Amino acid sequence: MNKRLRLPLLFLAPACLFPSARADDKPDSLFVAVDGSDAHPGTKEKPFATLERARDEVRKVKAAGLPVVVTLRGGDYLRSATLELTKEDSGTATAPVTWRAEKGERVRLLGGRILTGFQPVTDPAVLARIDEGARKQALQLDLRSLGITSYGELTSRGRAFDRPVAVAHSELFFDDRPMTLARWPNEGDFIKIAGHPAHADPKAEFGTLPAGFHYSGDRPRRWQDTSDLWMHGYWVFDWANSYEKVAALDLEQRLITTAPPYGIYGFRKDQRFYFLNLLEELDQPGEWFLDRRSGVLYFWPPDSKSDPEIMLSLLEQPLLKLTDVSNVTFRGFTFEATRANAVEIRGGSNNRIAGCLIRNIGNAAVTIEGGTGHGVVGCDILDTGDGGVAMVGGDRQTLTPGGHFVENCHFQRQGRWSKCYVPAIRMEGVGLRASHNLIHDLPHCAIIFLGNEHLIEFNEIHHVAMETGDVGAIYSGDDYSFRGNQVRHNFIHHTGGYGLGSMGVYMDDWVSGTEIFGNVFYKVNRAVFLGGGRDHQVTNNLFVDCDPAVQMDARGLDPSWRAGIDVRLRASLAAVPRPLYRERYPDMKTLDAYYGPPEGPAITGEAFKGIPPENNSLERNVCVGKWVEVHWYATLEMLRQEKNLTDAASSLAKPPNDQSPATDFELKKDSPAWALGFQRIPLERIGLVKYETRMSWDDKASRVEEFRRGHLHPRKTN
Repeated sequence: MNKRLRLPLLFLAPACLFPSARADDKPDSLFVAVDGSDAHPGTKEKPFATLERARDEVRKVKAAGLPVVVTLRGGDYLRSATLELTKEDSGTATAPVTWRAEKGERVRLLGGRILTGFQPVTDPAVLARIDEGARKQALQLDLRSLGITSYGELTSRGRAFDRPVAVAHSELFFDDRPMTLARWPNEGDFIKIAGHPAHADPKAEFGTLPAGFHYSGDRPRRWQDTSDLWMHGYWVFDWANSYEKVAALDLEQRLITTAPPYGIYGFRKDQRFYFLNLLEELDQPGEWFLDRRSGVLYFWPPDSKSDPEIMLSLLEQPLLKLTDVSNVTFRGFTFEATRANAVEIRGGSNNRIAGCLIRNIGNAAVTIEGGTGHGVVGCDILDTGDGGVAMVGGDRQTLTPGGHFVENCHFQRQGRWSKCYVPAIRMEGVGLRASHNLIHDLPHCAIIFLGNEHLIEFNEIHHVAMETGDVGAIYSGDDYSFRGNQVRHNFIHHTGGYGLGSMGVYMDDWVSGTEIFGNVFYKVNRAVFLGGGRDHQVTNNLFVDCDPAVQMDARGLDPSWRAGIDVRLRASLAAVPRPLYRERYPDMKTLDAYYGPPEGPAITGEAFKGIPPENNSLERNVCVGKWVEVHWYATLEMLRQEKNLTDAASSLAKPPNDQSPATDFELKKDSPAWALGFQRIPLERIGLVKYETRMSWDDKASRVEEFRRGHLHPRKTN
């Protein structure tokens, strides 16, 4: 990228978070309470009972052109259907509509049901199946006696296999945390594929999907009922997981075959997997099993609290859905225990999900599709089955920005089910932003961006890639036209990774033209990875104890690798308006030497020799530890390196450790880096920021500190 985008630095202030209202206008106020009545007028003294009644009243009172505030009093609002808002529920820029929780009171929108009445297991036949160590600990509850008869089904899911997102099955939660569906081996462990049946091609590395695979040992002989037996595994690659239903289990051959729909890769020896949904494997605290035929739920509670909250997720729909809605804010709510997405926004403009707690969700926390200027701000987003916030916005045909953003949010434990490619934040389109977020404890990526002119800044990311390999904390790939993106002033540290390990900023498969500026990388395996792309600027970053700081390959020159990808890359370039993109991103013109100019014939066949990773620059970076590695057809001469300080241990103001916050990574005043033009990184601005809309700041400060202090440790690359 020859010139930097002139994007304004966005400071955090309430004015940028919410649609504005006229200061001299007193808003109309409506109230809702769990003990209210829809026959009431909706005043504080006589509140409505339902959100739908308040919604209908908003449509009437907003006609006066004044702001409207709907206040929900504390309590649990049990949802059997989505709260749906449409265009007629919109506010305006000067008269917004705000739905808020009463200050100091907990307001929960619940898609689940709180369960009581658990009893010890007494049926001898059931006790004989349960692990001996669990027989005195296991409890049971007849859900049908409570009128609960619909539990959903486990589904064959996995984003790397291009399977559609499916609503999750019912899940069990104990004191706000998801419990583990009974499995073997237990949580955190895997077993390995022992091999696969003979293949028609003796040189084939993978077994075929219909033929299945072999396992080791005789553990399955103890399982009496395998009619709803499932497996989760990384069947060939450590970045491609899926859940597969067992079609047949041959105990003599130790052979497993799976039910369609099959995956797309096959099975490879020594890859990881485990079995789940087995009553016989309910053998430790926190595990549960639901017999769908009898409706009986079995559970070993993780502790013996006298009055725990045990909840089962039931709702198969979003808790909140905004369609073509504008200038509406939801603030201070807890969204919890739906099996679907928590919040869906489609179309419209300038809506906010602010200061909310979104947890224990079957799919994603918030999805935004289309529209402009929507924001998720100051939220805590914990324990989602799929991703956190997924944003699609802007127009790649005109390079018009969408303006959606995720700001000052705390993400933890995304990807409980889908694992891969369900990040805390997903950005797709043009001109979206992720800033001042704290993201940690994820199995795969933290942030994925696809498209153009996205801004990723001031985020702290740690303990990600904890179950996968060949993965980036911040990731993009597979398109030469993804240009103008900025990754700046982030603190990425203590990442994990299996097999091929992990990267801090992973520019995979020819993606090009990203500015990576002013970031701090600490204890990251391959901090910046340039995977065959061009025109990246890696400038003014600090690398400490990475392995290495920068790695680059030239995969575009490998004929065997290039052959299957080239058609897709050419199609991606053809899908965008070339004149506009060549004007906005002049470096794209250099592709003419390899693909041919727009006005001439394309270079194909034997005349096409591949595309090298040209015009990637490393400038004014500071490195403590291993610096640069190149491989896979790449040479050091392909990298432009200027004014880097690559032996900088003595330049650090203090030696960092595993508990170091971003502010510990200052350089000494006499470091040679300053003379090379290194610019100070605004370390104090990285991560969560305290302002009015942060969810539970006082509690959060202590929890953030707890996680920062290293209660988890990254997995080593194997």
